[in-house]
Amino acid sequence: MSSDHNATSRATAATVLPFLGKPRTRGYLEACGGDPDAALRLYRWNTQASGALWESLSHLEVVLRNVLAARLAARHLAAQRRGSWLDDPAAELDRRAHRDIKAARTRARAKGKPTSDAQVLAELPFGFWRFLLAKRYTALWPDLVSGFPNAPDRARTTIEQPVSRLHHFRNRVAHHERVWNQPLKDRYGDLVFLLGCVNEDLAEWVAAGCRVDTVLDACPIERPHP
Repeated sequence: MSSDHNATSRATAATVLPFLGKPRTRGYLEACGGDPDAALRLYRWNTQASGALWESLSHLEVVLRNVLAARLAARHLAAQRRGSWLDDPAAELDRRAHRDIKAARTRARAKGKPTSDAQVLAELPFGFWRFLLAKRYTALWPDLVSGFPNAPDRARTTIEQPVSRLHHFRNRVAHHERVWNQPLKDRYGDLVFLLGCVNEDLAEWVAAGCRVDTVLDACPIERPHP
């Protein structure tokens, strides 16, 4: 056995749980009937489930970013506007979007990298792309919808609603919150659906390398959601 395995096997709930914090572990203990060993197993599983879903979420975020950016760049070019669409010469983006773009450029400079469109796009948060699909940007949708050629219809909400759910879920995962009590299969379904709306091969490729189903089947408790 490796030294890491030995160190793990010597650990007990009594020695580990205090370092995770009472507020964080309270929900796990309640779900496990106050059994600290079961709570610690659930905690470990929660991180495994989060990690498995994060892998697929990372693929979706990159795809969504590239699809929306490409459509907005094409829209900018068709309108014969100068500069980059990120400069927003027609003042179509709101103040929040402008703050996100400014912050992305600042982060790029802080890393010693050029503030090229490609670098700025990589620095923009998931929320930036999520809100480009919101009702406030209905005027952009006729150009954005072509990025989802396999969607069942052309309604903005068909894409916006699952992206919104995944944005909320992604924030839970990013902040190491509980996900065992979330509808994980539904969120994974949202993810695969969106990828399929862009390209069927994308959805199949992500699904082929995904370990979500295997991890979900190993949950140590009966979860309240399917």
